[in-house]
Amino acid sequence: MSDRPEFLASGEPARLIPIVADSAREQKSASVLLAGMRAVYELRQALLKSIGIRVGSRATLEAWTEVVFESADKKAPKPKDRPDGLLILRTGKKEWRALIEAKIGNESVTEEQISRYLQQAKAHKIDAVITITNQFSALPTHHPVSLPKNATKSVSLFHWSWAFVRTQCALLLKNDGVEDEDQIFILNEIQRYFESDRSGISHFDQMNAEWKDVVNKVKSNASLAKTSDEVQNTIAAWHQEQRDLCLIMSRLTGSDVSLKLKNDHRLDPAKRVKDDAEAFSKAPSLQCALSIINTAADLEVTADLQRRMIYCSMRLAAPKDKQSTKARANWLLRQLKKTNAAGFFIRATRPGKAEATYQPLKDLREAPELIESETSNTTATTFEVVYEVDLAGKFSGRKVFVEELEKAVPHFYQEAGQWLKAWTPPPPKIEKRQSAKEQDEENYESEAAE
Repeated sequence: MSDRPEFLASGEPARLIPIVADSAREQKSASVLLAGMRAVYELRQALLKSIGIRVGSRATLEAWTEVVFESADKKAPKPKDRPDGLLILRTGKKEWRALIEAKIGNESVTEEQISRYLQQAKAHKIDAVITITNQFSALPTHHPVSLPKNATKSVSLFHWSWAFVRTQCALLLKNDGVEDEDQIFILNEIQRYFESDRSGISHFDQMNAEWKDVVNKVKSNASLAKTSDEVQNTIAAWHQEQRDLCLIMSRLTGSDVSLKLKNDHRLDPAKRVKDDAEAFSKAPSLQCALSIINTAADLEVTADLQRRMIYCSMRLAAPKDKQSTKARANWLLRQLKKTNAAGFFIRATRPGKAEATYQPLKDLREAPELIESETSNTTATTFEVVYEVDLAGKFSGRKVFVEELEKAVPHFYQEAGQWLKAWTPPPPKIEKRQSAKEQDEENYESEAAE
């Protein structure tokens, strides 16, 4: 670590083993992370890549904690704000800087605090402000705190959840993403600390306070206002849970699992909340789609408040080289031969207004013809593998709902999703040309048989 930058009045190098009071968990977690980024090349590469910063092998990273900026007026009192950290990435003559503000437990950053840090960053020519809390966001470019657009005109604002950081560590370790043995040891120690209760790092474990009332209102057919706090908070909680599902599945599969978002929602998180709140007020169900590398389809998740059911599903096009719906269903059933059939169903859909059919997987194994329609001769063109969880009265439990959802999604994927393969047409064949001798032999054998 080089000498402290001139624009800092005070600041300490980030330490992997910080010597701070036991109560200073926030300071400790920030120091461990920043020191870990400096020590493990692949960790800083993965985290900074998520916000669009490329880290080459020759780049160097400085990491400081508890930084206080020098004031232009030396006699002026030191500012009360003290960001938790500062990153300085040097690539040749180029330099990229970022302020770090971290919170643990239920603490969160406020609009006022972020605004002050953005102003400080602008005054000291710092490129970005990165907040790290237990709050989730769909993407690092989506911030859980809404700010006016002009606030980030000259300074970028990013957000990492602690769960996202922990997942990046887990992926690097699981996929042998770190080459140096000493760095693997360091990363294991960082991961161990982040997974301990003492770190103050938690995952999303319950829906919003209004959740039970919202579920009961839907059950009694009461209307929901899209701009009401209960709807807005429900959508915000659901967005956090979506991100948590991605992180859970990332850790379980050892791959990067992401949310499938419409482009305008990816670019504008406020519009995403607005649109989802409007859709929810009209049809009370919560939906998302997870994109998992090399799978046959997106993993779709629906929480239906009216029926108090959770649905997980994948949708596949039926094979076109088979003529009947039964034959096409057999193609799918062969893929699900290892699946525990409890709770699994198959939906076959047909073009236009033709009837869709829906049957339990266990029944179709015995009689595939059950998927045929009694009212239409049209062949099914799409199959949907569905896993149902009926929570009944437990659906309104803030914690129970999240717990059951986080069991259902991995269960569906383990039992069915990971085995599904999309149909692909067979490659065209070149007919083998027979020689005159082969043709004569074939004719002779045919005559002999006659």
